[in-house]
Amino acid sequence: MTKTLAIDCMGGDYGPSVIIPAAISALQQHSDLQIYLVGPQQDIQNHLKQFPNFGSRLKIQAASEVIGMSEKPSAAIRRKPDSSMRKSLELVRDGQADACVSSGNTGALMALATVLLGTLPGIERPAITAELPNRKGSVTNMLDLGANIDASAEQLTSFAIMGHVLSERADGIENPRVALLNIGEEAIKGRDSIKLAGDMLSNQSEIDYVGYIEANEIFDGDVDVVVCDGFTGNNVLKACEGITRFLYDQLKTEFTSNWWSKAVSALVWPLLKRFQRRINPDQYNGASLLGLREIVIKSHGSADSKATLFAINKAITEIERQVPQAIQDKVAQLLLNTDNEE
Repeated sequence: MTKTLAIDCMGGDYGPSVIIPAAISALQQHSDLQIYLVGPQQDIQNHLKQFPNFGSRLKIQAASEVIGMSEKPSAAIRRKPDSSMRKSLELVRDGQADACVSSGNTGALMALATVLLGTLPGIERPAITAELPNRKGSVTNMLDLGANIDASAEQLTSFAIMGHVLSERADGIENPRVALLNIGEEAIKGRDSIKLAGDMLSNQSEIDYVGYIEANEIFDGDVDVVVCDGFTGNNVLKACEGITRFLYDQLKTEFTSNWWSKAVSALVWPLLKRFQRRINPDQYNGASLLGLREIVIKSHGSADSKATLFAINKAITEIERQVPQAIQDKVAQLLLNTDNEE
């Protein structure tokens, strides 16, 4: 099956210099892949001169405007009809591409994607989902990571269903374990919306809901999906990124502080490199905007070419596993009760 991606070349901190090499690598890895590179035509052509010619598998979709990383989503929607982000999403909307990948402004991407692509039946609000490593060598999907500052019990329940489907389809986990992030494991703790969502999920026999989880348990690997509102999720994610940088910097400082430390570091260097690879956020780059009618992947703004390739491959996986359709079917079954109506 031929897969087609629309890639916003102008998003993130580095733009085409990072995104185009990642797109070329994806074409080399996947013989059935086609790509639209979206952005200023001359700029893209200049960057392509150093790469092989992929013929009809690689096309340019011209776009004359760029949405800045700090622009308000409402302004981006109104004032930049020819932005690379919008044109990428329009290719998906019009059926010319199967998915969109962008490193651009997260708020603008979510707003434009919701307007242009729409949400699935039964989904009130989309959610941002990303993979986190865990101690058992697999990944834990966490959502929402910033799309919704607050979330009702009904929305948290829909997030749980979407996370369940993504974990099952994209990660191949049979009957994923789903938990709500809370300030304690006792049933009496937490906001009313969380407690009500817990009750609602407990009544869903199709979802393996295991109860509440605290933030210090996210990386244990005892659950496959962690559900929370976007304010909480975004803060947890940023704290994790900060702790990772802190630990790496501290280790580097300690192992270079004197000649003895340097000698020891030479002995343990292979272990440190394996540890770095294990927690390297590049391999988990690519956040899924779940709940939309089509596939949209948000790559980190500071991602390099290697990390951007991970985001592109995540989009390819979701196309192959038909994630939006699977979410639509599961939501229809559990929330809309269409099976019962029939």
